[in-house]
Amino acid sequence: MKTEIKNTARFLLQGGVILYPTDTIWGIGCDATLDEPVERIFAIKQREDKKAMLILVDSVGMLEKYVDTIPDLALEIIALSEQPLTIIYPGARGLAPNLIDKDGSVGIRITQDPFCKGLLQSFCKPIVSTSANIAGNPGPAFFNQISESIIASVDYAVDWHREDKTKRKPSGILKVGLKGEIEVIRK
Repeated sequence: MKTEIKNTARFLLQGGVILYPTDTIWGIGCDATLDEPVERIFAIKQREDKKAMLILVDSVGMLEKYVDTIPDLALEIIALSEQPLTIIYPGARGLAPNLIDKDGSVGIRITQDPFCKGLLQSFCKPIVSTSANIAGNPGPAFFNQISESIIASVDYAVDWHREDKTKRKPSGILKVGLKGEIEVIRK
């Protein structure tokens, strides 16, 4: 795993686009602070750039660098969540503008997956995490469900967990407001 983390981080540092196993399903990712690789992901997925993509961070400490304020309720929810959970926060900052919704919000998940956590700690910046599929098609739970066109479009396909058949699904998504408002986007 350490070798794969090192190899993957090298591509991220060069502004590359990666295909990688996440704490949910297989994803396409890049440096979440750079416009150009984010644009490439929109093109690879054939997705309109008005539909936001989420990012992964390794800790609350990293999260604090990319949103103005973390609602107290969000911290409570993170502490209690036993499943991968993406929270949409207001006041995004320091990220590629094409990742930030028109209302200034961004979806962020603190990953607990050992590979993703190690990659984020090695890279020291957030990583885009969007399903490795063409927009409108099902997200791939397993590597063998990823289309050849997606694999051929990335700079590096991680050689970790390709044979893993653990049942996974996309994360839940909540939008949490500064005054404690909660909206369930996906269960």
